Amino acid sequence: MRGPALPLDRQQKHAASSPILRAAGRNFKGSSNAERLGKDTAILLQGFGWSSHETNGWWKIIQQNVQTVKDAGFTHIWLPPPSRSVAPQGYMPGQYYNLNSSYGSPDELRAAVAEIKKAGLAPMCDIVINHRCADSQDDSGVWNKYEDGGVPENDLDWGTWAITSDDPDFKGQGSKDTGADFGAAPDLDHTNPRLREALKKWLNWLKDDIGFEGWRFDFAKGYGAEFVAEYCQGTVGTAVLNVGEFWTDAKWGAGGILDYDQNMPRQQLCDWLDAAGGCCVFDFVSKGIFNEAFGKNEMWRLIGPDGKQPGSSGWWPSRSVNFIGNHDTDSSQGHWPFPSGKEPTGYAYILTHPGIPCVMWEHLMDYGHKDVISGLINVRKRNGINSRSKLDIQRAEADIYIGKVDDKLIVKLGPNNDMRDLTPREEDGWKIAMTGQDFAIWEK
Repeated sequence: MRGPALPLDRQQKHAASSPILRAAGRNFKGSSNAERLGKDTAILLQGFGWSSHETNGWWKIIQQNVQTVKDAGFTHIWLPPPSRSVAPQGYMPGQYYNLNSSYGSPDELRAAVAEIKKAGLAPMCDIVINHRCADSQDDSGVWNKYEDGGVPENDLDWGTWAITSDDPDFKGQGSKDTGADFGAAPDLDHTNPRLREALKKWLNWLKDDIGFEGWRFDFAKGYGAEFVAEYCQGTVGTAVLNVGEFWTDAKWGAGGILDYDQNMPRQQLCDWLDAAGGCCVFDFVSKGIFNEAFGKNEMWRLIGPDGKQPGSSGWWPSRSVNFIGNHDTDSSQGHWPFPSGKEPTGYAYILTHPGIPCVMWEHLMDYGHKDVISGLINVRKRNGINSRSKLDIQRAEADIYIGKVDDKLIVKLGPNNDMRDLTPREEDGWKIAMTGQDFAIWEK
């Protein structure tokens, strides 16, 4: 999601005005699918990959595949950033209300979201508000002047007052940054009430006019978690699934070996959650552990120093979203990829354990894992496993992991099939629910 801070295409500046005005009066008020579904039983699909913009009309592809997603058992779909962006993936936005993007037109987006809601699923939008690319340069040639054609009251026509004063490249005159610097585009000053009100107005437009019911906050380490809480409370609410991308740095030892004890970044995730209201967080600590555990047969990593799940999932599972890959770590970027060919085993873990599971689009649609993933979701649902389920880790060694979940499931992972005295017995009511590559699951 990095790229040069370039101006937006001036020819597209006013492209959003017509759909905005045409849509006046159209809204989706009332009880939402997201409110009905809640968080505890949520199963999230990331509805795109890093290169999805290269297809011919991604919003149309989403619309065409909604029934497949529903049949697989998902409850929520997270869609990519919809605004006009310097980078085609959407992570360098400029004109927030301009929904003519590399993924398709505003009307195609509305149709896709409507189809998702019609199927009883909750559409979530990727929100990029840590930084914003400018439309024009100041007198010294710095890109720090904003316009957003067609926006009522010029809410998003900002200047240097909206940019943090310690941004090293864009001569901002706002307050100091409340998080990490992004670098590739001007960081926004979220301490400014005018800026926050304009962003909440835009988010409510995405909710009421487009139909989105939850947010995924991009680069959430770039601004204070208290602002995430405000943006949720002032728009879709905190009872629904919202999730922040707070990418913590793992602890590494000598020789580039991942430390066993990851309690420091684990605590950082929980501290962020503590300040972010009801927002959830992606468990990046567990992501790093999954890479090592499943890639190197180090299943002993799947139990933390305190005997619980590793990562934030062990301390705050109801607010932790587990994943083995996303558009940054895996997909066509591959910054921190999950071991190739081990995806079924990884999903056998996150789809049977506490926490909120998230599946990558390519893993479902392109890697040949659809039957495995939908089968695991079925096991999770019919046994009532949810984000708060109780986990008893019975064994975690190099080549074998055994966990009991809610006394309803026993999950064996790894190439070692010798469960010894922990083998589930039929006379105790256990029966095979599902088997696959290096995993077996029993249910009562």
